[in-house]
Amino acid sequence: MRDISGARGHAPGKDSSHTGHGIFRDAWGIPHLRAADARALAHAQGRVTALDRSWQLEVERHRVQGTSAAFLGVESLGWDRFARRARLEDTARRCFARLESTDPESADWVRAYVEGVNDGLAEGGRRAPEFARVGLVPGRWEAWHPLGVWLATHILFAGFPAKLWREEAVRHLGADAIGLFATDGPATSGSNGWLVDGSRTSTGQAVIAGDPHRFIEEPGVYQQIHLSCPEFDVVGLAVPGMPGIAHFGHTGEVAWAITNAMADYQDLYRERLRYADRDGGGDEGGGGGVVEALDPDGVWRAVHRHVEVIEVAGGAPVEVEVIETPRGPVVIAGLDAAAPADAATQPDATAQPDAADRSGAVDPVGPLSLRYPPRVTEDLGIGALLPLLRAREVADVDRAFDRWAEPVNVVQAADTRGGVLHRVAGRVPVRSRDNRTRVVAAWEPGHEWEGWHETPYGTFEDGVAVMANQRGPATPLGVEFAPPHRAERIRAMLDEKRVWSAADMPTIHMDTHLASAGPLLEIVATATATATAAEAAGDTVGVSGPGLTPAAVALGERLLGWDRRMAVDSVVAAEYAAVRGAVVRRLAAEPAFAALAVPPAYPEVFRPWLSLTVRIGFALEHLLRAEELYGIDRVALVREALEEVAGRDIGRWGDTHKLVPWRALPEDGASLRPGVVTEPGLAGDHDCVLCTSAVPGITDLSARGPAARYVWDLARREDSLWVVPFGASGVGGSAHHRDQLPLWLRGDLVPVVTDWDQLTEDEHTDHSSEEKRHDH
Repeated sequence: MRDISGARGHAPGKDSSHTGHGIFRDAWGIPHLRAADARALAHAQGRVTALDRSWQLEVERHRVQGTSAAFLGVESLGWDRFARRARLEDTARRCFARLESTDPESADWVRAYVEGVNDGLAEGGRRAPEFARVGLVPGRWEAWHPLGVWLATHILFAGFPAKLWREEAVRHLGADAIGLFATDGPATSGSNGWLVDGSRTSTGQAVIAGDPHRFIEEPGVYQQIHLSCPEFDVVGLAVPGMPGIAHFGHTGEVAWAITNAMADYQDLYRERLRYADRDGGGDEGGGGGVVEALDPDGVWRAVHRHVEVIEVAGGAPVEVEVIETPRGPVVIAGLDAAAPADAATQPDATAQPDAADRSGAVDPVGPLSLRYPPRVTEDLGIGALLPLLRAREVADVDRAFDRWAEPVNVVQAADTRGGVLHRVAGRVPVRSRDNRTRVVAAWEPGHEWEGWHETPYGTFEDGVAVMANQRGPATPLGVEFAPPHRAERIRAMLDEKRVWSAADMPTIHMDTHLASAGPLLEIVATATATATAAEAAGDTVGVSGPGLTPAAVALGERLLGWDRRMAVDSVVAAEYAAVRGAVVRRLAAEPAFAALAVPPAYPEVFRPWLSLTVRIGFALEHLLRAEELYGIDRVALVREALEEVAGRDIGRWGDTHKLVPWRALPEDGASLRPGVVTEPGLAGDHDCVLCTSAVPGITDLSARGPAARYVWDLARREDSLWVVPFGASGVGGSAHHRDQLPLWLRGDLVPVVTDWDQLTEDEHTDHSSEEKRHDH
């Protein structure tokens, strides 16, 4: 970090003839809010979010409560079951109660946001047709709900289910398998982020740019917004359902952005549970008696247990057993081993430990408890949000992120005084290495949490800091990181010239070079060279197997001459992806991996981490470069893949690499077009800077990609840029529902407007609301 102090001051948006408070809009429908104070502004933010995104808000509220299946049907049951078992609602309630006692100002600010949501939900609900389709009436938010939304959004962010995969891989393949498969995958959230300080820009002031990679949702997970009151004036990307601007913001004097640190801060414990009273009696929750868990000191102690009921639209209600041990809530299996999604293999959940030890059998499924920081500390880091809005320099941002908790991020920040910041923020427990890599035994000593890690600071090299989820300042805190390709490519592009401007940055956002293609192309070269040599010698069999047909040789030569760019209109990029997918499927079919082909019956919410084919697809370069791979002839597999693809009619990459956004409710008429993807084709791929993730071996379709793009200019905030995949409005068919999609596809961004004279007052500004009551 480098901090240059200077005079403090407020840098509001440009003064204008708009002197009143309320909701204003720019040409893209983005809300710009002005209020008399921070509380009134939070109310206005809640209200405009309810007007623009009522359906999204209500889906998120029900998801944290575990009640979404009541109107979305059985497809949402898996998530609801997890939310109940993980006790997300109870954790959010506890976090808000602690916030009220430790930081009453922030708690009141959150409460004002909720009051605004409730003021706008009825009107917002009338705009959104989804409510009528499912027969849902907008409900009423409580003060803890924003904390619940934040928790539910990030509970899987650190990828703790990867420990389930490692457990299986080690059990069947040995400890070396951890390294072979250690990479980020399709269920991991990531980002690109880079900061260029004033020594490398045309203005002499820093520029911060990047794009968060998440599942693309419609409406989007990020909300472009402008928040202004006498105390601060901030533009940024908010999370609908949460007040303030947490991840990406610009106050005029200081700007910040985050990427996923890839830290490991959640643990899974294998529990031993038994009924203490086999004759019944029951505890407060009812339904089966007192349950005990075996603790590390060898003593069985009573644990919390109750039963909840999940209502399912179109189906019968489902009972869920909720158990919590001193480690945390039991999220997999438990005593109800017959539950459909959690069919445990343990023959006797109440068995004494010595019997299990004598047999040597360890249940590979459960029961497993989850220990996660907010459940332990009752703190989600909400106390950082108001200080971020009030920040004037990087030292303020640094202090605010000292209060950050969840998720663990890498932060980059810069101010107009020349200060810059590159650090990790969040809460990571100190515990054994085994906790971080595997599922550990709850009854064994040595797996307790013993305080919190100090969060490291990163460095700047030649005026630049780059983070793209690779190993960096967070290395001591994590296990699996993204390959270095995106980070190295961003740095290489920045090194191509000395001086950069904000307007230059979208060229980096949209880069499609795929460095991870190297290992596969090396084997393609070997296979084609062998075939060519064999043909020249008049042999039909190469030195390591059958030769290739002329069509396969030609395909190999095209791939070797390819520029490795996953361009949307590239036929060779599509051919490469087809060969890659064929290799992945062949590897997944190898007998060496057969034991991993059918994972244990874990709950469906964890399945993206447990698919053998998916895991091979994302670890392919490791598997192809390994010195030895369980005796598998990788050249032969690539040769077979070339033959398979050479006989197919391959179109352009964008013909199959299409956007498939997640929607809580499928579009009207979607069931009439099964298998038809109507969204546009995409450039990029998982390891490109333009990270639009296909799932090699499964599908070329992309459900994950840049959930927003931003460029923060510290010289002139109005020269900053941003874009989201769809638009500012969550109301289908409205003018600003999908108007940014063409720009997002092309790599264009829209200007950040800070001049109030360029804005139009929204017709739904409510001058009887909180913002008006504070208008003096």
